[in-house]
Amino acid sequence: MTPIGRVLITGGASGLGAAVAAAVAEAGGTPIVLDLNVDRVPSGWDRAAVDVTDTAATDAAVRDAAERHGGLDAVVTAAGIDTPAPIDGIAAEAWERIVRVNLIGTAAVVRAALPALRQSHGRVVVVSSSLALRGVGDGTAYSASKFGVRGFSQALAAELRGEVGVINVIPAGMRTAFFEGRSEQYKPGPDAKLIEPEYVANSILFALGQPAGCEIRELAIMPADEPSWP
Repeated sequence: MTPIGRVLITGGASGLGAAVAAAVAEAGGTPIVLDLNVDRVPSGWDRAAVDVTDTAATDAAVRDAAERHGGLDAVVTAAGIDTPAPIDGIAAEAWERIVRVNLIGTAAVVRAALPALRQSHGRVVVVSSSLALRGVGDGTAYSASKFGVRGFSQALAAELRGEVGVINVIPAGMRTAFFEGRSEQYKPGPDAKLIEPEYVANSILFALGQPAGCEIRELAIMPADEPSWP
């Protein structure tokens, strides 16, 4: 297996991103966290506060991180948001921000990291969702963005073949704070099928650890009795 090196993680202060950062550190790698709020990031880790919808600020933060660490070995784009609502029940600005964070922000981070990743022959992990496979009502912005992330990963893999590895991770619902602040109708019920973010993080590290010349292009992780699969 390839050693885990310098890994930049967006959304790394909470949820899946925090689980990935912890797994990287435990594996002997170097987590580099970008998030809106980095107060909860362990003080010994490299961290920078940035809004991934601000492309210029994101570009600068990624390039600065690569310079501080003498390059990057991987990027994991775990930053993501959602506000479930009917399409005519959510403000246009809120709908578009979901797409900007989940899709445009992903592309901005990858674009900024490419020079470093090309140099290291590194890997990109983009996080989509089971809702990149199947749309649901009141989730038009989220599904549109995550379908876009999946398509982005496929096109990027074709474009960077032989230079940078590209992996699309498709998790089902996870037991994180992602669902907090929602009305009850949009929160998982007591019998909801959820997985721990650490399970997904371990799968991401497995994909990052593949030997040179071998790539896991797509990886879906979900409960064994996930009702929406296939």
